[in-house]
Amino acid sequence: MTAYDVLRVFCGPYGGYGKELGVVRDGSRTPERDERQALAAKLGFSTTVFVDDPERGVIDLYTPARRRPFAVHACVGAAWLLDVPELVTPAGVVGARLDGEFSWIEARAEWAPPHTLRRCAGAAEVDALAPQAPPGAGLYAWAWEDEAAGRVRARGFPGVEEGVEDDPAEDEATGAAALLLTDLLGRALNIAQGAGSQLLTAPQPHGWTEIGGRVHLER
Repeated sequence: MTAYDVLRVFCGPYGGYGKELGVVRDGSRTPERDERQALAAKLGFSTTVFVDDPERGVIDLYTPARRRPFAVHACVGAAWLLDVPELVTPAGVVGARLDGEFSWIEARAEWAPPHTLRRCAGAAEVDALAPQAPPGAGLYAWAWEDEAAGRVRARGFPGVEEGVEDDPAEDEATGAAALLLTDLLGRALNIAQGAGSQLLTAPQPHGWTEIGGRVHLER
């Protein structure tokens, strides 16, 4: 069995929660795309990262169903694990940095898959939503907890087009939707998502957005 690490990305302030990520540090052991796809399907993580060059930060990303050009939580986790100034993904070069307990990347909203951003009247309405797997683009329900402070309450529900049979009805930490919401609102956000995850974002010049969170090595 190919060796791999399991990270948890976008953990809460007191640890736990976040989203699991598989990382194969030695991508040369599974060089072919069909091999990588088969391994990603076997592992079952929403994304598995194959590291092709740890010093340059060259990575390749796969869901259980297909290859992906980019995934926010995968890049935040890989940046933390490799401790490099940038990652080279199929979508483009992703700036990366570590700042205390947070791992940050810079990405572009157009790299994110589509999501339906549904604004709710308040955090209580977000909390009351029943788990759901909508057709088409994933649903991201959000509301201001404190608009002046940029604090958001959110929950994410992946769309059925993701093609992953064992996907949960609810996504505990949705980096792509956080990226899209930040681009839409044009301001820094502190997002509390799911049961206890935290995602931080900040718009940058020229269409870039920083997004960061805590990362823990599970095994």
